[in-house]
Amino acid sequence: MSGSGAAVAAVAVVATATVIAGTFGLRRARTTRDFYVASRAVTPRWNAAAIGGEYLSAASFLGIAGLVLAFGFDVLWYPVGYTAGYVVLLVLVAAPLRRSGAYTLPDFAEIRLGSLVVRRTASVLVVLIGWLYLVPQLQGASLTLATQTGAPTWLGGLVVCVVVLTAVAVGGMRSITFAQAMQFWLKFLALLIPAIVLLIAWEQRHAGIAVGYPCSAVRTVVTMSADTTVRMPVAESLTVDGRLDGSVVRGPTSLDVGQHRLGAGAVVTLQRGDVIPVITSLPAQRNESWAKPLGSGKQHPLYASLSLILAICLGTMGLPHVLVRFYTNPDGRDTRRTTFVVVVLLSSFYLLPTLYGVFGRHYVPDLLLTGHTDATVLLLPQRMISGEAGVLLGALVTAGAFAAFLSTASGLTVSVAGVLSQEVLGRRRDRHRAQRIRSFRVGAIAAIVVPYLLSLPSEHLGLAAVVGLAFAVAAATFCPLLVLGVWWRRLTSVAAMAGLVTGGVLATTAVLVTIVAGVAKGWPGALLEQPAAWAVPLTFLVMITVSLLTRHRVRPDIGQVMVRLHAPEEVVAEINSLDR
Repeated sequence: MSGSGAAVAAVAVVATATVIAGTFGLRRARTTRDFYVASRAVTPRWNAAAIGGEYLSAASFLGIAGLVLAFGFDVLWYPVGYTAGYVVLLVLVAAPLRRSGAYTLPDFAEIRLGSLVVRRTASVLVVLIGWLYLVPQLQGASLTLATQTGAPTWLGGLVVCVVVLTAVAVGGMRSITFAQAMQFWLKFLALLIPAIVLLIAWEQRHAGIAVGYPCSAVRTVVTMSADTTVRMPVAESLTVDGRLDGSVVRGPTSLDVGQHRLGAGAVVTLQRGDVIPVITSLPAQRNESWAKPLGSGKQHPLYASLSLILAICLGTMGLPHVLVRFYTNPDGRDTRRTTFVVVVLLSSFYLLPTLYGVFGRHYVPDLLLTGHTDATVLLLPQRMISGEAGVLLGALVTAGAFAAFLSTASGLTVSVAGVLSQEVLGRRRDRHRAQRIRSFRVGAIAAIVVPYLLSLPSEHLGLAAVVGLAFAVAAATFCPLLVLGVWWRRLTSVAAMAGLVTGGVLATTAVLVTIVAGVAKGWPGALLEQPAAWAVPLTFLVMITVSLLTRHRVRPDIGQVMVRLHAPEEVVAEINSLDR
């Protein structure tokens, strides 16, 4: 079987399994609560696997390995932060959020603060973060299908949209819970099995990472898909066919140290031992610095690392597709158990992408030339294992990648669709069930079609880097709202509104500037690329200061609200029964 045929078969199997799982959920989706929160009846083990399924996105499955290949030791904070974020979530807000009785983050904002204005602002932020997170999922699907089969770049994202809409529309949260739990184990095995085989092959070859700049391990032919500026770390003769620095060349060509321009369609043939030219958006590092702390080649690496840690650890609690999962547990106790199991699952999974990134530095360093380092996981099996075994392992990795795109896109679609159906398409409590579900399905279409259209013209950026920007926006907005809303009774609606606007505008502006204009030089570039370190404290400061200035706006029944959030489960159940 050819590599492209095996990849197509793998994608077809994953898509079919997702639709079948969604159909199973449809048979049990009888009420509106099934569509929004699966009737709050998901057990901790099922919920933990489903959370792992939707949380381990394109950034986790493909992006981390690509970042390790390009930047080295410093980006190990990504997997550490992704896992530690759930510990922070467990300690600070998991159980109180479940006790609040909310369906969505905007629901919690209204329950805690009694303000429709804050609710609507939170709704806008949920949609913004959801769309920002969805774009790299769809780009990752396009990259995967194009890399493995040569399909057009628009097709992979379209496949994800069709499958997700089918699964979400037929059964809502109940439907995707089964699908995401299945997809987590598929993703885990899709990385684990090839990793074991690659480890055995590496051990037999005794192929370590040499000192100096990355070199081609085998003869490799690279075709440039667009005009690209690359940096030569050393003077070298390379075989180039196409446009180089404005002239057409054919055959061996001497390249001096510094920058050179390769035209679209130029073919670079790398022989074994050739030093790899590096696209200018990535650092040209020696392997010695690549393997050391603060050796990533980024500007102000200590600040970048600390801000990244803050963004991921605090941003986890502000991700709408993650938080909505905690509303599906029966009670706060099961919510804590779910979070504990999630931490165990994530800790196990994140060992694997790191291993792929290290192997990629030796076996697929040519990706530094094109900048498509997110393809590291996809290309490694067939680079390291020849023949049918390499093809089958590549197909397995492709299946896992599409499971990652589908599961995360499903969770994001449900969370965004829930907000759109309630806030944009009407919120009347007396609407018939059929009307509410119809609004949810229309919201689901808007939730995923808009980011698909945005993903088409976008320049490809590192998947993990783009997702990290979404974490920064979540950390600068919802983290202060949740922490202060749960633990500080003096928080007022005016202060929450001021903080959400401040953090949302500043973090979103920094994100957009970074995506559109690229990373600037010096401290301005570092502060815009990683805004969490200054945006999160500023939002906390705004909320606290404005709350102290508007003490008279604290809602009069705040004591009852806080009891609802913090009282033991038995007390909350008794209060709810008395209210009824």
